[in-house]
Amino acid sequence: MSQMPQQAAVSKCPSCEEPLESGDRFCGACGYDLSAVPARPDDSPTIALNGAVPPPSSAPDGVDWPVARDSDGFGRPAPVHAAAEVPGTDSGGSPLPPHPPAAPPMPSAAPPMPPGTPPVPRTAPGPAAPGVRFDHPAGPEQEPVHGPETGREDGREPEAYPREPDAYPREPDEYPLQAPDPRSAAVPPAPAAPAASEKVCVACRAGRVDDDGYCENCGHAQPRERDHMEQESGPVAAVSDRGLRHHRNEDAFSVGCTALPDGAPASVAIVCDGVSSATRPDDASLAASRAAGESLLAALPRGTHPQQAMHDAILAASHAVNALAEEPETAREQAPHQNAPACTLVGAVVTAGLLVVGWVGDSRVYWVPADRSAPPARLTEDDSWAAQMVAAGLMSEAEAYADERAHAITGWLGADAYELEPHTASFKPDRPGVVVVCTDGLWNYAESAEEMAEAVPLDAAARPLHSARVLVGHALDGGGHDNVTVALVPFPAPPQGAGSA
Repeated sequence: MSQMPQQAAVSKCPSCEEPLESGDRFCGACGYDLSAVPARPDDSPTIALNGAVPPPSSAPDGVDWPVARDSDGFGRPAPVHAAAEVPGTDSGGSPLPPHPPAAPPMPSAAPPMPPGTPPVPRTAPGPAAPGVRFDHPAGPEQEPVHGPETGREDGREPEAYPREPDAYPREPDEYPLQAPDPRSAAVPPAPAAPAASEKVCVACRAGRVDDDGYCENCGHAQPRERDHMEQESGPVAAVSDRGLRHHRNEDAFSVGCTALPDGAPASVAIVCDGVSSATRPDDASLAASRAAGESLLAALPRGTHPQQAMHDAILAASHAVNALAEEPETAREQAPHQNAPACTLVGAVVTAGLLVVGWVGDSRVYWVPADRSAPPARLTEDDSWAAQMVAAGLMSEAEAYADERAHAITGWLGADAYELEPHTASFKPDRPGVVVVCTDGLWNYAESAEEMAEAVPLDAAARPLHSARVLVGHALDGGGHDNVTVALVPFPAPPQGAGSA
């Protein structure tokens, strides 16, 4: 446990020299705290106080104690000596060098100097430190202003007492600025161009497209990949666009070139249109186009007849779309309103002397000869309500397609479709031309063969990609109410390696 400090044996009060009794803790005369008296040193003090050595004391213990200073008037004795009165020495006993006085705080305005104080001379600034600017405009002290009437240099009235120069330097109006590094003053480098494998902004054509679909340079939102698609494969080209009214593109296509067993070239084009009233129509069209295209490009080199290869390709596409409907029972329970994905399909195979078409639904194939004096033709019949009315003789073609039920399809690819009946046909054109494979998003604006031939550019066989773009633009200019997809296949198929100019 804690203990009280032991009292030193003192016969007189250090403050008032009143005799003390053994065991006193405070002086009875002045109340001095005797416990604060330090232990007696072994030797006599030699520190001079007020310039004289204290006289010897008659204390019974033989120690000379300094005479206490006068009290401060409140019963507290003054200290024996102040710390500043004791000169300091270093470890060798030599006096310590004098310490420079601490700089006073910088005043906002210098205090007035009493009259008679000698002026403090101002010193000119030394050479400028590297990297610091001293180009502040000269003030009144550098360029004195002579008043024409007052006689003072600053042009002001004289004061009762002349103002002396400031004892301390004033704060500058502007703080020194770091000089700019000439190496960093160069024009900032332009943003790095995106790599060839990265997507480029469709708006500024310079910025890289981030993962969130926005340009890092201009911030423009980029269209989704399927909103506008283009592809050119040898002499075959296709373009697909979302249109102006739909929120997504539900069309898809597949184009390619291959060779028959005898080395003759063959061109393939597949176009699919998703059924908007079905669930996931965009997935259905994409799956069907890929399956049909892969089936044709695999069967033709093996020697399969193009018409049979087209029939098999439609079946492969049907299986791919049906597979999309295979969902667990829990998914159907959570979304019972969903139905099976569905789409239509139309395709063409062009060889050196044969043209084969196949379809299910209302997408079409048109034949447009290079010699526009020859008549064009539509090579497919729609699986639609209007086509059935015309075939049954119940309505004329004009009346049927004017009806609001005209585009209701009676055939499609999907798990909920009726009995699948792929349609195929073979033609042997006697002259060169171009085959137009398209969805109703295009032929709604060029329904008849003559209207389609008028919309197809004259150099379509030589420039299929450009011509496909022109046809898509024709549909967009007409209103773009639906997704627009078109593929162009020149006939006859040119040799391998030939393409659009």
